[in-house]
Amino acid sequence: MARLADYFVLVAFGPHPRGSGEGQGQILQRFPEKDWEDNPFPQGIELFCQPSGWQLCPERNPPTFFVAVLTDINSERHYCACLTFWEPVEPTQEGPCARDAAAREEEADEGGSGALSPSAPGPPDQLFAPKTLVLVSRLDHVEVFRNSLGLIYTIHVEGLNVGLENVVGNLLTCLIPLAGGSQRTISLGAGDRQVIQTPLTDSLPISRCSVALLFRQLGITNVLSLFCAALTEHKVLFLSRSYQRLSDACRGLLALLFPLRYSFTYVPILPAQLLEVLSTPTPFIIGVNAAFQAEAQELLDVIVADLDGGTVTVPECVHIPPLPEPLQSQTHSILSMVLDPELELADLAFPPPTMSISSLKMQDKELRAVFLRLFAQLLQGYRWCLHMVRIHPEPVIRFHKAAFLGQRGLVEDDFLMKVLEGMAFAGFVSERGVPYRPTDLFDELVAHEVARMRADENHPQRVLRHVKELAEQLYKNENPYPAVAMHKVQRPGEASHLRRAPRPFPRLDEGMVQWIVDQAAAKMQGAPPAVKAEKRTTVPSGPPMTAIVERSGGLHGNSARRLEVVRNCISYVFEGKMLEAKKLLPAVLRALKGRAARRCLAQELHLHVQQNRAVLDHQQFDFVVRMMNCCLQDCTSLDEHGIAAALLPLVTAFCRKLSPGVTQFAYSCVQEHVVWSTPQFWEAMFYGDVQTHIRALYLEPAEDQDPFSVGEAPLQGDERSALDVASEQRRLWPTLSREKQQELVQKEESTVFSQAIHYANRMSYLLLPLDSSKSRLLRERAGLGELESASNSLVTNSMAGSVAESYDTESGFEDAEACDVAGAVVRFINRFVDKVCTESGVTSDHLKGLHVMVPDIVQMHIETLEAVHRESRRLPPIQKPKLLRPRLLPGEECVLDGLRVYLLPDGREEGAGGPGGGPALLPAEGAVFLTTYRVIFTGMPTDPLVGEQVVVRSFPVAALTKEKRISVQTPVDQLLQDGLQLRSCTFQLLKMAFDEEVGSDSAELFRKQLHKLRYPPDIRGTFALTLGSAHTPGRPPRATKDKGPSFRTLSRNLVKNAKKTIGRQYVTRKKYNPPSWEHRGQPSPEDQEDEISVSEELEPSTLTPSSALKPSDRMTMSSLVERACCRDYQRLGLGTLSSSLSRAKSEPFRISPVNRMYAICRSYPGLLIVPQSIQDNALQRVSRCYRQNRFPVVCWRSGRSKAVLLRSGGLHGKGVVGLFKAQNAPSPGQSQADSSSLEQEKYLQAVVSSMPRYADASGRNTLSGFSSAHMGSHVPSPRARVTTLSNPMAASASRRTAPRGKWGSVRASGRSSGLSTDVGSRLAGVGPPQANGAPPDPGFLRPQRAALYIIGDKAQLKGVRPDPLQQWELVPIEVFEARQVKASFKKLLKACVPGCPATEPSPASFLRSLEDSEWLIQIHKLLQVSVLVVELLDSGSSVLVSLEDGWDITTQVVSLVQLLSDPFYRTLEGFRLLVEKEWLSFGHRFSHRGAHTLAGQSSGFTPVFLQFLDCVHQIHLQFPMEFEFSPFYLKFLGYHHVSRRFRTFLLDSDYERIELGLLYEEKGERRAPQACRSVWEYVERLSKRTPVFYNYMYAPEDAEVLRPYSNVSNLKVWDFYTEETLAEGPPYDWELAQGPPEPPEEERPDGGAPQSRRRVVWPCYDSRPRAQPDAISRLLEEMQRLETELGRPPERWKDAWDRVKAAQRLEGRPDGRGTPSSLLVSSVPHHRRSLGVYLQEGPVGSTLSLSLDSDQSSGSTASSSRQAARRSTSTLYSQFQTAESENRSYEGTLYKKGAFMKPWKARWFVLDKTKHQLRYYDHRVDTECKGVIDLAEVEAVAPGAPTMGAPKTVDEKAFFDVKTTRRVYNFCAQDVPSAQQWVDQIQSCLSDA
Repeated sequence: MARLADYFVLVAFGPHPRGSGEGQGQILQRFPEKDWEDNPFPQGIELFCQPSGWQLCPERNPPTFFVAVLTDINSERHYCACLTFWEPVEPTQEGPCARDAAAREEEADEGGSGALSPSAPGPPDQLFAPKTLVLVSRLDHVEVFRNSLGLIYTIHVEGLNVGLENVVGNLLTCLIPLAGGSQRTISLGAGDRQVIQTPLTDSLPISRCSVALLFRQLGITNVLSLFCAALTEHKVLFLSRSYQRLSDACRGLLALLFPLRYSFTYVPILPAQLLEVLSTPTPFIIGVNAAFQAEAQELLDVIVADLDGGTVTVPECVHIPPLPEPLQSQTHSILSMVLDPELELADLAFPPPTMSISSLKMQDKELRAVFLRLFAQLLQGYRWCLHMVRIHPEPVIRFHKAAFLGQRGLVEDDFLMKVLEGMAFAGFVSERGVPYRPTDLFDELVAHEVARMRADENHPQRVLRHVKELAEQLYKNENPYPAVAMHKVQRPGEASHLRRAPRPFPRLDEGMVQWIVDQAAAKMQGAPPAVKAEKRTTVPSGPPMTAIVERSGGLHGNSARRLEVVRNCISYVFEGKMLEAKKLLPAVLRALKGRAARRCLAQELHLHVQQNRAVLDHQQFDFVVRMMNCCLQDCTSLDEHGIAAALLPLVTAFCRKLSPGVTQFAYSCVQEHVVWSTPQFWEAMFYGDVQTHIRALYLEPAEDQDPFSVGEAPLQGDERSALDVASEQRRLWPTLSREKQQELVQKEESTVFSQAIHYANRMSYLLLPLDSSKSRLLRERAGLGELESASNSLVTNSMAGSVAESYDTESGFEDAEACDVAGAVVRFINRFVDKVCTESGVTSDHLKGLHVMVPDIVQMHIETLEAVHRESRRLPPIQKPKLLRPRLLPGEECVLDGLRVYLLPDGREEGAGGPGGGPALLPAEGAVFLTTYRVIFTGMPTDPLVGEQVVVRSFPVAALTKEKRISVQTPVDQLLQDGLQLRSCTFQLLKMAFDEEVGSDSAELFRKQLHKLRYPPDIRGTFALTLGSAHTPGRPPRATKDKGPSFRTLSRNLVKNAKKTIGRQYVTRKKYNPPSWEHRGQPSPEDQEDEISVSEELEPSTLTPSSALKPSDRMTMSSLVERACCRDYQRLGLGTLSSSLSRAKSEPFRISPVNRMYAICRSYPGLLIVPQSIQDNALQRVSRCYRQNRFPVVCWRSGRSKAVLLRSGGLHGKGVVGLFKAQNAPSPGQSQADSSSLEQEKYLQAVVSSMPRYADASGRNTLSGFSSAHMGSHVPSPRARVTTLSNPMAASASRRTAPRGKWGSVRASGRSSGLSTDVGSRLAGVGPPQANGAPPDPGFLRPQRAALYIIGDKAQLKGVRPDPLQQWELVPIEVFEARQVKASFKKLLKACVPGCPATEPSPASFLRSLEDSEWLIQIHKLLQVSVLVVELLDSGSSVLVSLEDGWDITTQVVSLVQLLSDPFYRTLEGFRLLVEKEWLSFGHRFSHRGAHTLAGQSSGFTPVFLQFLDCVHQIHLQFPMEFEFSPFYLKFLGYHHVSRRFRTFLLDSDYERIELGLLYEEKGERRAPQACRSVWEYVERLSKRTPVFYNYMYAPEDAEVLRPYSNVSNLKVWDFYTEETLAEGPPYDWELAQGPPEPPEEERPDGGAPQSRRRVVWPCYDSRPRAQPDAISRLLEEMQRLETELGRPPERWKDAWDRVKAAQRLEGRPDGRGTPSSLLVSSVPHHRRSLGVYLQEGPVGSTLSLSLDSDQSSGSTASSSRQAARRSTSTLYSQFQTAESENRSYEGTLYKKGAFMKPWKARWFVLDKTKHQLRYYDHRVDTECKGVIDLAEVEAVAPGAPTMGAPKTVDEKAFFDVKTTRRVYNFCAQDVPSAQQWVDQIQSCLSDA
């Protein structure tokens, strides 16, 4: 029996303590006043009485009733029934706040409830306050509560003659039975009568009509998705204006979940004050008034069901897994039959006259019956997967999830997976798994109705009948006595609430109520407690489970045949017929993909073990192990099909004798599978075995036959299952004596304990590798690592974290000794033992004993393994295929010969035969080679179906960024092997498994050599520098043309002088060292001096340019003048350097040689552009204000606006910032810092005044609050997401009158990051930013700008006050740092080349990881800042970029600005100049950022230059016609700036390059012709031969300033990061990519007959540009081929192209405007000015023809500087004259037969009598000699005969041979006379000698 009501409470309105408009609830009275012992009074009831808040009301509302649910700390539910009515407010109570509230209320619901009766009595401003009667109960009898509270209200309103105290007392003392279908009539003593019925079974929920209402409100699909959401633990929120509906909906949803119980937060009505509960991280089901809908919108992961609107909103980030098919569709159709029976008949011609529609209550039960059936189908057979771990003293039960999923065939099903892992299901197992307990409807359904449900599946009417039967039972459960309904309860009259109430609700007499309660309690004490005898039975298990869908055996239809093959093969193996077995093996391995075959294999092997045939010979052992491995390789970590479980006993049985006393068991060869390192697998196995043994304990010995597979549930015949045994035991337990009970408990405990020891052994067998010296760390085997970190204990968590971290060190080389296999295994086993023993109740003493034993077990096992390993190494190896040798560059040497490896797929889908299709080129079997330049893999695919494709993957050693050891399965025999994963910054990944024959020492040697080559101790050890020296040993330095000292000696003098100048005071300024400079590994000790120290009192002679330079210094000057900077400065007209160093005063700027000795700034070039007015000695002081002494120098000047671009390092603490801070006058004794600040101020002033427009300006026009152009740093730090905008210059804002504007508030990829800034008056006047992140309209800069903008780090310029008299303005921006670039690049690498195949590969996962890397965001910021600077320069203001140390981001921005502003830099020549000037001369630290030497290893790779190239690529994409070079050129530079193949990108500054003697050597005569030192030289050579670097669409517009879009949505991922050519490796080493090192046209076969040469082109294997060249390249190649065939020396492609363009131009002239002919019409709607196209995409865009020349676009005559900028590109190439023209005695075209098997080719031959040699060239204008025949070696010249492939049309007499000591050369002239002429010339040459 239980109390009907625990508490009765009266709650009234009270004013809010803080005087706000809202009131609050106050408890006036509660009964009983002291808490019940078993049930304390729930807190916070007053909140739940008025969930929307307590408010006064201007009119009387009718009374309301609803039931709220509160859950206490023991998760007991309390039902609070609340009846609310309104009473007039007494005048005392009414304050101003109340009036206020009323007014608000009225506005809120105008005419809401007030429309009831306008004639309501009462004064017009009368207010009404709510008052609530509350009943609190643990029972759920809503109607009884409604009636009882209604009765109390009626007595009060109608003034009935009944004592309220009596009624309340009776209510509180009323006792009713709990369950079992009893019925009780109660009366509260007011002439009323109510009948209470209790349900038949307690476990079934009571739903009344709530489920039916829920379906009516939301519809079938919505309710189904809510059902799935609640089951898979998502958050569900109901909205409605009615509280009663909210509680009904929540109740309905819970009723649908039966037999699972919802165990998370459940609040059907949530008060407004507690809305923050909605942001809790745990799942919940909550109801909230619809008035708070707005708050619900903000929640990102909550599923919102609007009951009034009938919608369910699922947020984007939430995925609700649907029910598995076919259950989803079946359930849907049955639900529609129940809810809308007329749907079936709607189309009938003669519909039946009437349909019996079931009542709402009945429909409710039918809907629940559908879901009950659904659960029975889902969980059918669940009892077969229960493991009885203990029976006494309490049952311990575990559920074997994997077996259940496997046998139901739902392994991949997301829904069931989540349900089984959820809390609700865990509760279900512990509650319903118990074998001996009361049963209910669900148990019967699962046990007995499964067959019927399966049979009914396709018969809707039968299904409906079953549903109705179940509904009957559910209805009967709720209403056991349907006839009785004799309620009689008084109700108030109609509209009684509008009558003036006689008086407020009275205060009740506490004493009287308490007395009634005490009376009842006294009565109860005497009565015996009513205990309902529960009827307990054995729970039936039901039929064994079946798959949810019978899988039609399409795949394995002929499985019987396959099983036959498996059986035959095994019997051959055991009979020793190895050849037969070998033939069958491939078929068996294929068959073993099927489940049945794997089971069959396990059974067959099991039979052989039972016949004691477990000791095998070597071949048998190999076969058995391979088959087992094949079985296990497809086992997931859960082992759903019990394959690993079946093989576990076998792997410890099969063995082979290696030598006397040493036996190798099969487990040492099958360890390499994920399943062994999965704790869930071991737990399930353990519990299965324990169950078998516990069952055996209680069975009579006769019955106990051990079934075959452990834990395999279905047992034969009449054997009782473990659950039956357990049920029997539980029934007998109470009858046993105490001693007997103890004895059984002890027996069970020791059974579990012995199993734990057994499993500790088994696990050590399978987890300890055969060769424990190899650190084949378990971390690599998917499981153990995750375990380490996923463990619950915080300590191990942090430990594991730190271990994992330490492997990810910057250098990328992990430390070999760090991993300890034994320790990891011991930890793994201990964790397992802890978990299973605590769950299965092992005593703590036993547990301690186990912990002591485990390390010993592991140690013993390691010792046995050592012997096995030693012996197994002696077995003879297997024959392997031949290794393919890679092709090497000239000068590249092999360091380590091929190590056999398998190249494994690395997560990129191409090439692995993934879902994208294509051949499975990987895994491939081959070898890895290490050369002085590259790491190269060559091999063949292991898949025999792919064919003989050679797979090559390589990258430069210098590009290696991370090397880690891994353990991976070899693709063929599935053995776990040591491997290496090498990741490079050229976006390559070699994931290799070493072949067994590669010993760990060879692998280690490979790593060591790789490390040595990757990080040479000194820069001289890099490939580019060792290359030349290897071939020309000890060559004396050549004197240069002007007979001065050699460049080598010159550079030495230069460095010496610089050192003298610097050397004296290197202590004073130690502070500004560039990082890690001293550890550079410099050759001699004096180089260890502080590299940046500057002597404070330098001799004037070194600083002022003296006219009497020493000869070597003059040399220096002349060589400096040759540098790229100087050439560019002269082009820009920024100053010239005449021989006497006198300067033209008219020029505003001059070239200063102040740094020619690198004394002021090591990282600057020797010649700098500074304002004319500044003396050289002042520069010394200015430089001190800047980091690394990098003071502001001019690097570019706009030809149009004459604005200049300057660059410098960031400011030190003193300097401009100090100068702005210290406004007070300087003191007389001025310190040095002050003087340098003043110098600096003068310097900036000089820059300003050197600009023509501002030279005489008034100085008042300053830019104002450019508040922090805020490039929000997207580092994953707490401040990352929200970027605030500070305004450091607000101080001077008061002086301004101009309006403030916004500049480019750009939202990057949906996050607020961009430059959303307030640019003051001078940048003001901008409208809203254009779409797509385009910069605002160019006219947006007002004329009153500052003369100079200083763009600096926000951090440096904090607290700066601009002085209004200055003409410069600070623009603080927040930029990312180098370390953020590094981190972002790491993530980008992982995104593009993941390293391991993705779990579910989808384009979205790539895009997600790309976004996480934030690489594109950084590019967006760079472009954004650059466009800002371009705008400023274009409008005539100068800009100084002064960020970080001035060599990373500054360089990026400055280079991009020049590229965007000046078309010259968009030519091949100009881009080279730009890179040489801004990146090389201005000291970007290539060696430091690329970690070129050992010293840089710790700093890691930071791709600042690559990021710049990516920006250029983005601009190239948007303006394809503006660039002379092709995108391939950018990729080429991107590859080679890290490859260290050329010397160009080595070292950190010109100073260092001079010191090594690299800088001017390039200018001397070239050494070996094959080794290009400089990347530019190489590009130049290649460009002559092939147009690969040239962009055919190049057609620049004059003086076009580019303004690219920078939004992330406009950026594309550069294909440099993602493309791959497996046929030949990266295409950037042209000699290797082109096939044999001959010109590309030789690949074409001779012979004119058009044969079809079709072949398949695979995107990831072949190089597409070469397999399918673009049309123009194809035509040029074709021309060259035809010329060769005609016997003419082929013309250069560039000349041919220029000729075509010229013809094109002439063709277009006659009609005046000239449209180019259709040869080259681009189909791309290309945009020129990126604003124009977006704004009006009219007819222009679609028909834009590609104009090849820009002369027609501008009629005006170009100025001289522009002419220079647009030098015709043909001149760039034709300026190279043939070098040896002076000594050509005779020349002409001859055909020459190539070496053995080569075709005849036309060549241009030159007979040189002075050098006594016959040289030949590709064609007449070629400068590069292709070969030389030394005439000294010629023995004879004789007539020859035509051979195969010779030119057809030529007379036979035109052939002649030249025989030398080495070989015979076959020649053929064009005709007989010329042949004769050649022979005579050669003969005469020979006779002269």
